[in-house]
Amino acid sequence: MPGYLLKHEIIDVIGAAALNIRSLLDRQQFADPQGDAQGLGISSAAWPLFGLVWPSGLHLAAVMATRPLRVAERILEIGCGLGLASLVAHRRGVDVTASDCHPLAGSFLRENLRLNELPPMPYCHGHWGAQEASTKSLQVDTHQAVFGPKVEGLFDLIIGSDVLYERDDAGVLSSFIGRHGAPVCEVMIIDPNRGNRSPFHRRMAAMGYTLNETPIRRLQSAKDNPYSGRLLHYRRVASAAGSPCGSAS
Repeated sequence: MPGYLLKHEIIDVIGAAALNIRSLLDRQQFADPQGDAQGLGISSAAWPLFGLVWPSGLHLAAVMATRPLRVAERILEIGCGLGLASLVAHRRGVDVTASDCHPLAGSFLRENLRLNELPPMPYCHGHWGAQEASTKSLQVDTHQAVFGPKVEGLFDLIIGSDVLYERDDAGVLSSFIGRHGAPVCEVMIIDPNRGNRSPFHRRMAAMGYTLNETPIRRLQSAKDNPYSGRLLHYRRVASAAGSPCGSAS
């Protein structure tokens, strides 16, 4: 594909069948000929991060491989990147929507659905960062053509991996979750101990969420690097509601 190099690999997921994944070759890839990523505040250094397989994403996929299914539950993955957790949940028959701010995340998701012989699944453009307001000025048709449909409606479970990677003094991530979490809602985030959890905890608590943390540790092996992180599992109890989003096919 012009502008960047790709690779295909079989990704093992604990508790689930392996996934056939197309990803970027490495962190040196970059292509933004129309300036779409730049317009969203994505730098050339950050551009390839969506298209790589990350340890936290694998741990989130493993969580979704074994989590009990719930009737009529709607799930949203935020900052999905390659969407491993969404692919695992989708293969189990869950109503899951993947979302990311990167202009190419949707096309990579569609190709990985095809490679794994899975049916279409919903994908939306979800950008909780400071540049989110810039997309609101675009016409609806233009926005959908470039980025895909925006995240809309409420979800019963919101999941994400390594989404607390930078300071969030304005609380934009928790505000995004506040807009899309149903009154009865769970939020599950895999965090590789980035150090930005405390302000996020406070904002989630202010919205009525209680927190349970589960440490995750993996020792060095011949195949894997060591990993240290935690599953942040937030729960809020009240009455629920929801509405659908667009689909990726």
